[in-house]
Amino acid sequence: MASSGLDGPYPLSNSKIDSVVTKTSAGAYALGKTQDSTFHISYVGRSDDDINGRLHDWVGKYAEFKFGYFPTAKGAYEKECRLWHDFGGPNGSLDNKVHPSKSALSWACPVCGV
Repeated sequence: MASSGLDGPYPLSNSKIDSVVTKTSAGAYALGKTQDSTFHISYVGRSDDDINGRLHDWVGKYAEFKFGYFPTAKGAYEKECRLWHDFGGPNGSLDNKVHPSKSALSWACPVCGV
């Protein structure tokens, strides 16, 4: 099974987000839950500028999260794309069925070129 390369998992609560996501930064994340000692990803996403703030939007909707900081919005987008293709893709089991959207016209998915 593919590895996300993200930190976590952590309980998806306001207090846990604030205690572990301490930088205001672009980032990518995975949401899901742990079963049989394995974190199962249900949704992947990113923030172009504040991953802490974006994760708070998901509290109460998923049980746990993993995350990673990226120095640029493009880096976060590329990680989100890799996660989406590795853990779901167009016919996969992720809750988000649509390819990640890009913020800049010049960006291309590092996996499929979209």
